[in-house]
Amino acid sequence: RCDPRGSGCPSQLMYLNNLVVNTTYPGAQQAGTSRSSMSLPRPKSSGLLGSEGSCYESLCEQQPIGRRLFRQFLLDSNSQYAAAAKLLEDFDYWQHMEDEAKEKAKMSVLAKFCQPESRTFLFSHAGDAAEKYTSLSISNFDEAAMEHVREATRTFLKGGPFSEYLKSPFFYRFLQWKEYEKQKITRKYFYEFRTLGRGGFGEVCAVQVKHTGQMYACKKLDKRRLKTKGGERLALIEKQILEKANSRFVINLAYAYEDRTHLCLVIDLMSGGDLKFHIYDLGKRGIRMERVVYYVAQITSGILHLHSMDIVYRDMKPENVLLDAKGQCRLSDFGLAVELPKGKKICQKAGTTGYMAPEILRQENYGMSVDWWSVGCSIYEMVAARLPFKDFKEKVQNEEVTRRTLEDDCKFQHSDFDAPVKDLISHFLKKKVQNRLGCRGDDPRNHVFFKGINFHRLEAGLAEPPWVPKPNVIYAKDMDAFRTASEVEDVKLDSKDERFFKEFSTGAVPVRWQKEMIESGTFDLLNSSELNASLLQTGSACTLI
Repeated sequence: RCDPRGSGCPSQLMYLNNLVVNTTYPGAQQAGTSRSSMSLPRPKSSGLLGSEGSCYESLCEQQPIGRRLFRQFLLDSNSQYAAAAKLLEDFDYWQHMEDEAKEKAKMSVLAKFCQPESRTFLFSHAGDAAEKYTSLSISNFDEAAMEHVREATRTFLKGGPFSEYLKSPFFYRFLQWKEYEKQKITRKYFYEFRTLGRGGFGEVCAVQVKHTGQMYACKKLDKRRLKTKGGERLALIEKQILEKANSRFVINLAYAYEDRTHLCLVIDLMSGGDLKFHIYDLGKRGIRMERVVYYVAQITSGILHLHSMDIVYRDMKPENVLLDAKGQCRLSDFGLAVELPKGKKICQKAGTTGYMAPEILRQENYGMSVDWWSVGCSIYEMVAARLPFKDFKEKVQNEEVTRRTLEDDCKFQHSDFDAPVKDLISHFLKKKVQNRLGCRGDDPRNHVFFKGINFHRLEAGLAEPPWVPKPNVIYAKDMDAFRTASEVEDVKLDSKDERFFKEFSTGAVPVRWQKEMIESGTFDLLNSSELNASLLQTGSACTLI
């Protein structure tokens, strides 16, 4: 792998399915007891209100606990607010349905919220403008009209309802959660289990959050080894990308902290192995087409998520696609990723031989286009168990692979290449960027290859995976293949290093932490009816609002 930023090539850390994620761990047995002793702190000052009280999207849609509490506020207010909350829920339900069920859900939305005779007619507040909603019927209530109704509802909620919410006990409760979210994270926050793998900068081990029982993988980067190899910038970039990403198709960061010897990234635990192992080492080489379609749909969604944040991945390959215990895949290893805002381009050789796009090899300026090329190479490899321009275990110089990439046509000799997959790969492997799929203002998800994928259901985690890992199988080639990192001696850490460690160690990542609180039941426990009743009766609860 070609890494333009540091000296040497940091090896990718292996993730093994050597854990069964269940309640057999001692921490899981104690989690209920730990939660029962928890309580939410009071916000320390109104400064938090100033930073949190300005953005409807962040407070009421993007942050899971904020979304929950805003919904509770709406349902607890008047009938019109409650109807708006239920309408948005019904829209989400509609998006995830298929065929007859989807049509039925649409008709339900029309009848409940867009007909004046309905008790939950939502637009009685719209005055003269309400006429355009009362004219909706089965014949003209298409997807465009539904989206218009949805946006009108959101616009309504951003006004009076949101202003009232900011003055309510529900928002005060949100501020309490935000205060709790800011707690200092140390190694004492977790139980630590066996090592999953080792790499150039440290090791990966399994950890469990004591209070919630949630399992994660902890990537531990040795501070002295980082300094010796000049890996600080690489580590910080990867951390910042993991922190920014919020997709079920990209490895998510939950916590970042430091101890005396290591910087620690606590990330999703992926126990199903990487796709390279599934291609070459699990039965017959290659992956059956049903799985290929499913994985490529998730990979494509993950790449689009990164591109929406102006991030070029630059190291897309099956080895970097990891499967979780449910058979869902995520992109990992962002050491080569780079942010290119506002259409900026870069001229820098980076990536892995066999997956690098022609524009990288020609040392031309490039942007997001290089990721779609490597997606095409990865699809080819999943099907044929070889790269488009390099055969399996072929002994060939990198210069020859480069020549083939720049000059040769892609050949489809494997029997599993059907017409849709050949067409998809051919469009991803166009040597001219302006002809390449994903680079022409088009959406690769519209290709016929994905005709059986409902992307709304896929992105909601509702699409059934075609294959699920067995909990008692280790999906790795050789458990003894971990190389032991050599000790680093006589490396002195100074004040500059300490400032970097502090910048790195930012604690809990808000969205992922809030999801953990909800999924573990901690949110419901601390927002029980008794607690809410007590809060609503406390006049001093809203003194900061």
